[in-house]
Amino acid sequence: MSRKPMVRPGGRSARVQESVHRAVRDLMAESGREALTVPLVAARAGVTPSTIYRRWGDLQELLSDVAVERLRPETPPEDHGSLTADLTAWAGLFLDEMASPAGRAYIRDALLGDPDGRNAGQCSAYAAEQINVVLARAADRGEATPKVEMVIDGVVAPIMYRILFRPIGIDDAYARRLVTEVLGSNGSEDR
Repeated sequence: MSRKPMVRPGGRSARVQESVHRAVRDLMAESGREALTVPLVAARAGVTPSTIYRRWGDLQELLSDVAVERLRPETPPEDHGSLTADLTAWAGLFLDEMASPAGRAYIRDALLGDPDGRNAGQCSAYAAEQINVVLARAADRGEATPKVEMVIDGVVAPIMYRILFRPIGIDDAYARRLVTEVLGSNGSEDR
């Protein structure tokens, strides 16, 4: 069963979402992920289980929705004065956050409860938004910049692949090397 789109983005619907998300986060912190059930989350959130089933479908889709929200960056990337410095710092932070035990759990939850790929697309959009900030700053400084998709393909995709399938040797040096390769290319999109 897939989630139904929200009818209205604010009001009661937003309050229910926030209450349910908070209940999931609190219960996970108190008892662990394994102890979560829809009735337990509903009781903590002050809603009926049918509200959760109607809105999210099942526990896995709810966990996926919460994970996507937790993967949303809270601040724009820091400005370090150059494209190389900005992108290197962002890539290192992205790798650290995604490769952490919590990051891996959020990735797993985001993907497991995502039958139509919407959550994966949202996670990708978060990364693209952050990269756009870095590239726009660099362009404003007069620096030549690659396309966002080149950075996604050359930095984000390899990091995510390594986190999911080959979690050996992924560190700041790996992130720096990926950034150097992307920025060292001739800027064409047919790499």
